[in-house]
Amino acid sequence: MATAVANPAAGSDFLSKLSAPTAAASASTGDMSERFLKLLVTQMQNQDPLNPLDNAQVTTQMAQINTVSGLDKVNQSINAMSQSLSEKLGGLSLGSSLDSLNGTLQTLQGQMLQSQAVQGAALVGRTVLLEGSTLQVSQGQAVGAFDLSGPADRVTVEVLGPAGQLVDTLDLGAQSSGRGGFSWTPPKDTDTNGLSFRVKAQSGASSVGVKTLMADTVNAVSTSGSGLVLELARGGSTAFNLIKAVS
Repeated sequence: MATAVANPAAGSDFLSKLSAPTAAASASTGDMSERFLKLLVTQMQNQDPLNPLDNAQVTTQMAQINTVSGLDKVNQSINAMSQSLSEKLGGLSLGSSLDSLNGTLQTLQGQMLQSQAVQGAALVGRTVLLEGSTLQVSQGQAVGAFDLSGPADRVTVEVLGPAGQLVDTLDLGAQSSGRGGFSWTPPKDTDTNGLSFRVKAQSGASSVGVKTLMADTVNAVSTSGSGLVLELARGGSTAFNLIKAVS
């Protein structure tokens, strides 16, 4: 078993190419849209007839979705949906049927899902991070990442073979809280099939919580009733809300 020192520059370069979705992007855009539409309908059902919800209030709430989108192009779709919704609400009177409003909102939601599929095509061929510990060697190198719950005095990455045997060890030294990455070049004559990795972090005598993140490639995208779905090279069908970062 060889002990290797990881290349910090290579790990940093790997992470610099990964744009982490915003914190609220842990829910898919489809899920967020659905929750917003339900909230809006509830507001319309319970509004004061003498002081109804006006268009400005609606568009302000719609704009809040922009802060939780993981894709820039999705923001453009949300803006368009906001304008369309505002126009349609502008034509409604207090006596308008709530069913008509619900139909309008459902149509807009369907249009947004279709727009997601088109925009999601830009993800094909991109590298993504998601929770897992599979280590895939490509062009003589493998990359992985991790999230630390706190700062650590020492972080080590253990590369494991198919049977769980230790293949190599990377010493990353001290690491700050949050996301870190590494790259690994297999020693000569190493069998690279079925590899995985685990990360150990210590702060003094105490262990630091770690979540391992594996890299995968997007082969295709599709939509479901709950939002965007990615077809990954190794992970299969995966909901977009499970993706931690995109390269």
